[in-house]
Amino acid sequence: MPDLIPPQVLKGFRDALPSQELQRRTLMAKLEQVFRSFGFVPIDTPALEYTEILLGKGGGETEKQMFRFEDNGGRDVALRFDLTVPFARFMATNLPQLALPFKRYHMAKVWRGEKPQKGRYREFFQCDCDIVGVDSAAADYEILAIMARSLEAVGAEDSTLLINHRGLFNRFLDRLGVQNQSVEILRTVDKISKIGREEVLGLLESLTGRSSAEQILAYIETTGEPDEALLTMENLAGGPAEDSQRLREVLSMLRENQLLQRFRLSPSITRGLDYYTGLVFETVLNALPEIGSVCSGGRYNDLANLYTKEKLPGVGGSVGLDRLLAGLEELGVMPQTATTTLVLILNQEASRIGRAHAVAQQLRNLGVPAEVYLDQRKIPSQYKFAETKGIPFVAALAPEVSQEPQLQTFQLKDIRTGEARAGLTVKEAATWVLA
Repeated sequence: MPDLIPPQVLKGFRDALPSQELQRRTLMAKLEQVFRSFGFVPIDTPALEYTEILLGKGGGETEKQMFRFEDNGGRDVALRFDLTVPFARFMATNLPQLALPFKRYHMAKVWRGEKPQKGRYREFFQCDCDIVGVDSAAADYEILAIMARSLEAVGAEDSTLLINHRGLFNRFLDRLGVQNQSVEILRTVDKISKIGREEVLGLLESLTGRSSAEQILAYIETTGEPDEALLTMENLAGGPAEDSQRLREVLSMLRENQLLQRFRLSPSITRGLDYYTGLVFETVLNALPEIGSVCSGGRYNDLANLYTKEKLPGVGGSVGLDRLLAGLEELGVMPQTATTTLVLILNQEASRIGRAHAVAQQLRNLGVPAEVYLDQRKIPSQYKFAETKGIPFVAALAPEVSQEPQLQTFQLKDIRTGEARAGLTVKEAATWVLA
């Protein structure tokens, strides 16, 4: 016998068992329902892109985390690390066929070669929604609202969405005279929840000097009610301007729609990716902040400019599905997942198996997911199969069978309660199961 290949899974990757995949798909279905209720439509893009498409004009941390290689044709390619950059390329490619503003959602896997940790993997799902073709407070508000409603839909309403404006922070840095180091400063500030205040202060001091580092920390540590905090930030940045006015409009809409209590103005939220230009946000589960942001995004008015001369301002949000699932599971608030099968029809005799399949199809036609046990094993083993799969009902065909599926009678048993009913037709069985 040849040596067996060890069935190994790469570090940072994982299999999904049926119970786990059902939970993921249940959450995705709930998110999709919310996205579509706001008028968003689905798209898809390739998992593999030219590296230059994904990197744009930069590199930095993004380039370090990419799964990049040369394909069989000698092309420099990489797996997408998020869904936003491929979406910008998608817009440039397909713009003539799209009506603006374009509202899309996309749920798919992305890949990042970062250090695996709890709730964070190298292959993971993102659930994104974006609005492209309009730069307005109304669009910014709608993304925030859809994120808040999405978290409610999946049982994560005990969460806080932290918002800020990159433009306001950049204006503050310009006033300090350190705007030329803004990219590194933004990335450093973005790490404060992970590495702590003192380490961030040290990193900032090495970039800007002690005085500027202390002023930057004072800015990002601004606290208070949203309007009060915004006024402080605005004054530190040099007074009223378009960026602070945009934040005021968004806060006003959140207040008008009874959502403001779910949000907090947080100057330390900058988002590490280079393409954000305006509103930015992250989300924490209030009872589990250490797991990190489960939902984030912001405005990126210049991203598509790398691929087209058409002005395509955009704003979007992304739910980190795997991290959200890990958080909900730890908190014990996972949404209920429906079993894929409601009725198992027992395999009693070879002569009845064809009729069993006919009855199963008749049940499916009435909206009842049903399956036939496919092997002639002892009845207790078939019941055990139903219990293992979480199938609540088991059906046994009567021997005096009608050849018409709709007239077929059988015994149906609810194995959760032990209740059994005999002589049921398919329609009667379906009524009980769906009650």
